[in-house]
Amino acid sequence: MPGQRMLEGVFVPLITPFDANGRVDVGCLERLAAEALDAGAAGLVALGTTGEPSALDEDERRQVVAACARVCGDRDAQLIVGAGTNDTRTTIERHEQLADVPGVLASLAVVPYYVRPSESGIVAHFTAVAERSPVPLVLYNVPYRTGRGLHVDSLLQLATHPNILGVKQAVGGIDAETLRLLAEAPSSWAVLGGDDAYLLPMVLMGGAGAIAAAAHVRTEDFVRMIDDGLAGRVVEARARARALLPLVLALFAEPSPAVIKGVLHAQGRIPTPDVRLPLTNASAAAVDAALAAVTGDQR
Repeated sequence: MPGQRMLEGVFVPLITPFDANGRVDVGCLERLAAEALDAGAAGLVALGTTGEPSALDEDERRQVVAACARVCGDRDAQLIVGAGTNDTRTTIERHEQLADVPGVLASLAVVPYYVRPSESGIVAHFTAVAERSPVPLVLYNVPYRTGRGLHVDSLLQLATHPNILGVKQAVGGIDAETLRLLAEAPSSWAVLGGDDAYLLPMVLMGGAGAIAAAAHVRTEDFVRMIDDGLAGRVVEARARARALLPLVLALFAEPSPAVIKGVLHAQGRIPTPDVRLPLTNASAAAVDAALAAVTGDQR
């Protein structure tokens, strides 16, 4: 159908669980992936920021992607793989490697960080990657992490490229540029919320869904909120968003994904709460506050 979006709903950017010896626990990762999809998530993101990809070596990255691909394949779910970095040559190489991964729908390609390229340089970077990539791109616009953002005119320019499906928009709120993007982007282009406190407003203004790290916890409730928003059930969606907000705020009280991992460990879902340096494990107080928020009423 012309204008139909390929991406819609909730995508969970999975954490990478580590065992007591500090190794990637592949079996645990597969269980987490299955739990998210069985709870109604439309798909998964492997090697998103929440998965600590910068702290993984190449073999570990391959293990994570292969595990997520197996689970998505078994459940006919969508898989997005983080494949962006801050230089174009390596970003293209990582995208080309996705040709060998079964069932990958798209990549997640972050705005190049640290080097602070010009706006035209960022557009040229994504155009070069899209021309070489065997899978479509989902751009990741997150200026508070990268030091550079993509303004709406550049995003609308990139939205015309046939190998770019959409954007994860995480600019710290719903600003005027985001509203313009939602109004003017092609109907087939997916604008996915990336700031978990603003997911419902994004959807109500025309967004396609969310890549939501907080949806590791109470996944069903995040799915219901986004489904209600997409269907125009505003009263129900607002009630769900209000109930989930304390959890979202608690899960991001310290650098992500430390609190998320602390909660998952306390729930018995991962073997350790460990993150890798330079991240540090969440404080006991932050984990306790988030666990208290998990039990909030959701009707």
